[in-house]
Amino acid sequence: MDPAAEDAFRAFVTARSPALLRSAYLLVGDRGRAEDLLQVTLLKTYLRWARIKDPGAAEGYVRRAMVNTATSWWRGRPYRERPVDALPERDAADDIGAHVEQVAMWQHLLALPVKQRAVVVLRYYEGMSEAEIADTLAISRGTVKSHAARALDALRRRLHEDEPGLSERVTL
Repeated sequence: MDPAAEDAFRAFVTARSPALLRSAYLLVGDRGRAEDLLQVTLLKTYLRWARIKDPGAAEGYVRRAMVNTATSWWRGRPYRERPVDALPERDAADDIGAHVEQVAMWQHLLALPVKQRAVVVLRYYEGMSEAEIADTLAISRGTVKSHAARALDALRRRLHEDEPGLSERVTL
């Protein structure tokens, strides 16, 4: 890769890594796996950086590669947890009620099929439009709408099963 292209890639990684890591976390639900997902995706992007002609398309390319990589991980052998010697420190100022609701929401989000979860993450956490999501995932806008509707219905149903009335208090 020529020095100018490498500098452009470094600038992209520096500027967009925090947002991409957030998306990766929302896709896989674990900080360590999210870091791994982002690292693998950025490596794939680096190897193909010269082929990306439009700098504005780079983020969409990375997000699509991230979703595809997460999907291939999901289809492959299951992720194996590794034991650690010491548990991480917890914040003493946690609001237990909010934390319990957040954990429940994450569990339900992770239970969604990969494509539905990707649509929910890109739409409600990243703020992308239906057209942007359709372009990122290479699916039609109608498919984006149906995935979002099915995912939201499943989340509402599961939240209501956990605690009647919770689904009305939680908004996406």
